[in-house]
Amino acid sequence: MQPAGLLIADTEVVNKMGMTIAEKIIAAAAGAETVQPGDIHTVTLDRMMSNDGTTHLTIDMYNRQLTNPSIADTKKLVFIVDHNVPADNPKTAASHKKMRDFAKEHQIDFWEGKGVCHQIMMENYVRPGELIFGADSHTCTYGALGAFGTGVGCTDFLYGMVTGTSWVLVPETVKLNLMGKLREDVYPRDLMLHIIGKIGANGVNYQVMEFTGDGVKTLSVNDRMVLCNLAVEAGAKSAIFQADEIALKWLAERGRTPKQIFESDTDAHYFKEYTFNLDEIKPIVAKPDFVDDVIPARDACGIKIDEAFLGSCNNGRIDEMRVAARLLKGRKVADTVRFLIVPASNEVYMQALEEGLIEIFMEAGAMVMNANCSVCWGSCQGVMGANEVLISTGTRNFKGRAGHPTSKVYLGSAATVTASAIKGSIATENQL
Repeated sequence: MQPAGLLIADTEVVNKMGMTIAEKIIAAAAGAETVQPGDIHTVTLDRMMSNDGTTHLTIDMYNRQLTNPSIADTKKLVFIVDHNVPADNPKTAASHKKMRDFAKEHQIDFWEGKGVCHQIMMENYVRPGELIFGADSHTCTYGALGAFGTGVGCTDFLYGMVTGTSWVLVPETVKLNLMGKLREDVYPRDLMLHIIGKIGANGVNYQVMEFTGDGVKTLSVNDRMVLCNLAVEAGAKSAIFQADEIALKWLAERGRTPKQIFESDTDAHYFKEYTFNLDEIKPIVAKPDFVDDVIPARDACGIKIDEAFLGSCNNGRIDEMRVAARLLKGRKVADTVRFLIVPASNEVYMQALEEGLIEIFMEAGAMVMNANCSVCWGSCQGVMGANEVLISTGTRNFKGRAGHPTSKVYLGSAATVTASAIKGSIATENQL
């Protein structure tokens, strides 16, 4: 067996070329001077997150399959109940209780009914320079703060929980140069759906998407979360922005400081580079049943919908709540549409309350739900019936994602979803 940390390649010659942000984070976690794509390294994890989608399985393996179970560092663990909350049936209730009891026994940070896992992690834990494993594919969200976040399965999570370490096959990095500024009627979600449409659902398999360019300075941390969150829908291992003054200000407002700030070297190697002019991006809709099957939103206008959903770890923050309130004020949700608005966390919910947004939603006829994954997960709220049509700010539109396998899921921005809820068919905000 080759010792951990050695180059797995045809040569043992160390490439002295500069490193990307992702490579530097992995190198720091591995205690290595340098790493390059194709290396396999043993890394020390800074933090680990698991939600109610799979935590009960991890606990079962821990209790039943390990000879001498122990946790390396409980302070690095976070358990979050967000996918089916409140519990929708006895089986779900039992898995929640298992999480609850295990967290209490081992003094693990435990969150229930307070929001979507990635939003909670960003609000309370993530720091630039950290390497974080999450038992959820959208853990790549954390790159918005210059951290390396990636999703893992139960077995890898269990190993990390017990040893505090794991292994990483260093991925290639793809550079995405963002130039210009988005128009007022275009949103970061439109941009990312456009990018996925261009490069494809398998366009960056097991690679890191690094966002750079002058256009980055026009994007808030919330905006960056949208882009990093959806990177996995293009096959990415992770996604990342450099932690700049915008990110550091956001972090300081929450009383946290960086672990370490990294920037890519000028001579860093990129597998591929793309350039996107933000001022050329238009409202986008992804058609059922593939995230990369995108079209201009105007081409989908007029398609009748049964339900609209505003929320999820991708688009349930205060920015999206404000967009929805602006469009709903003085208007009504169509009688034929169920419009579910779901803040991504209690922090977002409370801010929406303070700004009077919740009142606007209720007066317009929308249903405001507790902070959770909701319709995006498709198993506890707003489940779709046979042949029904949903337009959603969720992360995925796969067949059966939101309920019945014959239902159809379109993806759009908060503005497109809200306008559609008002019209009763897919529409853009300019049509109101």
